[in-house]
Amino acid sequence: MLSRLLAPVAIALIVFAWPVQAQERLLDIYQRALQSDPRIREAEAIFQAELETRPQARAALLPQVTGTASRSWSDSDGSQRFLNFNPIENELQTIETAFEQDARTTNWQLELRQTLFRWDQWINFRQSDKRIARAETEFEAAKQDLMLRVSEAYFEVLAAQDTLGAAQATQRAIERQLEQAQTRFEVGLIAVTDVQEAQAAFDRSVADEIAAQRVLASAREALRELTGEHVTDLAAPRDQLPLVPPSPASESAWVDTALAQNLELVAARIGSEIASDDVRIRRSGHYPTLDLVASRTDVTTRADRSNNSGPTTPFDSDSQSDSISIQLRVPLFSGGGTSSQVRESVFRHRAAREAVDRVTRQTERQARDAYMGVVTEISRVRALEQAVTSSRTALDATETGFEVGTRTTVDVLDARRRLFDAETTYARSRYDYIVNVLRLKRSSGILALQDLEEVDSWLER
Repeated sequence: MLSRLLAPVAIALIVFAWPVQAQERLLDIYQRALQSDPRIREAEAIFQAELETRPQARAALLPQVTGTASRSWSDSDGSQRFLNFNPIENELQTIETAFEQDARTTNWQLELRQTLFRWDQWINFRQSDKRIARAETEFEAAKQDLMLRVSEAYFEVLAAQDTLGAAQATQRAIERQLEQAQTRFEVGLIAVTDVQEAQAAFDRSVADEIAAQRVLASAREALRELTGEHVTDLAAPRDQLPLVPPSPASESAWVDTALAQNLELVAARIGSEIASDDVRIRRSGHYPTLDLVASRTDVTTRADRSNNSGPTTPFDSDSQSDSISIQLRVPLFSGGGTSSQVRESVFRHRAAREAVDRVTRQTERQARDAYMGVVTEISRVRALEQAVTSSRTALDATETGFEVGTRTTVDVLDARRRLFDAETTYARSRYDYIVNVLRLKRSSGILALQDLEEVDSWLER
């Protein structure tokens, strides 16, 4: 008796002591993705790499000091012939002497080279700022893209959950409908065709539930791809979702903002300027260069030499030299390589300009589409909300008619199917509205963390 009284208390203690996992919100998922998503980390690494282009370009304009040193050993042997005047015989005589020599030479040189005129280096230096600006713009665009990808994946999971929940509720209702149809058939109130219709609808609801489970699993995997871990409990929008129209309420104003601030378009424009600089750099291959070169050289040789006419004697030498020169280099012929590089850079500049036109048209289309998406989804959400209410009322009326014999099983199943479609479409439209709001700001280049915080305020735990 005592154990039966304590059992509920023990169960309650276990339930309340069990850690409850808090629902994840959109901003939480974004913070996880910011640390885990490979695409954003790739963009960050590229940005950090581009930051090094400026010190590299500046280094080319500063003095370049190099030092070289060498140590060599050599052994040589041979013979020497020379003429010698013999005063006794009053004639010239040829004398041949064999020798061996062992030498050790130490050589070091210190050279300073300062550029006086290299046009390509100055262009590279100015171009480095543009490359850094483009990399920074692309990195910020990657952040905005991550915000949108996380939002799409987040609400895709919620939509899949709603679809699965509606499918399961519909299946349970159709199962009860099937049981009622079988009971009515057994007492002779309906024909066997009504039972078969209910059975077919139930089988279809089972298939719909399986498909919904598959879609939900795929949506969760897409979210896991961004965060690196599985997330099962997400906060959903409140029932009273604020449907705020775009401000300003002008499609052309949003398009103008997008054409001025869209980060991908800004990056494409900077890329076109960089390609133009590349043409000038390649053309500088035809220009002369002027360098100031100062060097100091020291050569020390220690050698021992012996021949067949005497003992081993030292044969040492030391030399130092300093030089300052101005070196002019004029390219005359490079086999056509420089001209080919110029043509290549011209074509790449042309491609960069076409890319700007392509991204401009793409940006305008995205801005217009996102603006219309927000405006139409507001009206669509309201209409679908009313459609759900009407479908639920129609189902109640059809079920009542079925009870009194004025409606058939097929009518009830059709009404239930329409309610299922209305509920899933309504849930999807709410998520589409939120995503379209973020897409509009993304296409305009103004999507920021505050926008995710605002969407978070629309969610309930």
